[in-house]
Amino acid sequence: MTNARRHVGLSLVEMLVVVAIVAVVAGMVVMLTLRMSNQAKERDLAGAFALFRSALQEYREETGEFPPQPEQNHANAAVHIRGLYERLMAEPASRQVLTHLSNLSRPGDQPGANIAEVRDPWGTVLDYRYGPDDDFPELLSAGPDKEFGTPDDISSRTG
Repeated sequence: MTNARRHVGLSLVEMLVVVAIVAVVAGMVVMLTLRMSNQAKERDLAGAFALFRSALQEYREETGEFPPQPEQNHANAAVHIRGLYERLMAEPASRQVLTHLSNLSRPGDQPGANIAEVRDPWGTVLDYRYGPDDDFPELLSAGPDKEFGTPDDISSRTG
């Protein structure tokens, strides 16, 4: 006579396998969601760069030159973009183009500031660069890591 016992339930190994599979699937979903979110932000940024290119072209047609920016220090990005924004808003044709930029601009952080501070979709202030040897100005985003000078920086020249 054999006394066979029937086990109704799951063993610890079976439970661990199920938990591992659920964790792998959840990790894949999170990674896919983050990648899609960053891609959407990069598309928004490309649109903002295109608007700035148009505004800069309008500014150049009106004044004969691009707004100067001799300093190339990312630490002063907020000053750079405010200066650019102020100059572009001073020209009616450029101002008309920049009215479409409302999703990335917000009032400046300084008390009483009327000049918008333009930020990338990750919340970092954009930087503006234009030196005497440049053909066209460059706008820079710090990218997802929010730090300038890292490999994930996004330039208007490459986009």
